[in-house]
Amino acid sequence: MSSPTFPIRTEIDRQRAIQILQRVDLGAGMVWSLREEARTDAQNRRMWAMLRDISRKVDWYGQKLDETDWKHIFSASVQKQRAVPGLDGGFVVLGVSTRKQSKKWFSDMFEVMEAFAAEHQVKFTTADHWGIAA
Repeated sequence: MSSPTFPIRTEIDRQRAIQILQRVDLGAGMVWSLREEARTDAQNRRMWAMLRDISRKVDWYGQKLDETDWKHIFSASVQKQRAVPGLDGGFVVLGVSTRKQSKKWFSDMFEVMEAFAAEHQVKFTTADHWGIAA
């Protein structure tokens, strides 16, 4: 018998689910888990379109960064990641995969990216241009 699955779309959904689970007698062998709804393909396309626009417009401390570099910068900001000294000098940000992140996490990342873009006069291309539903 598979465990019930309930999508967690918002923080309110999460809190309600926790309250319900605290009141439920799970019985022997029953396991509950909360899992946030995974990102959508549209969110993934939007992320890469935004990263492309930022990479074309912004020089970062005298360097031109590609889309993947920018993805690491923004995901590190959202995740509050740590940086450690690298083996050959410099620093390494301890990574996180965006592939496994939730819709909520992506929403937070889009907010960070939009704020950054506004501060650096980046105009995003239209959603239609990238094949993304607005």
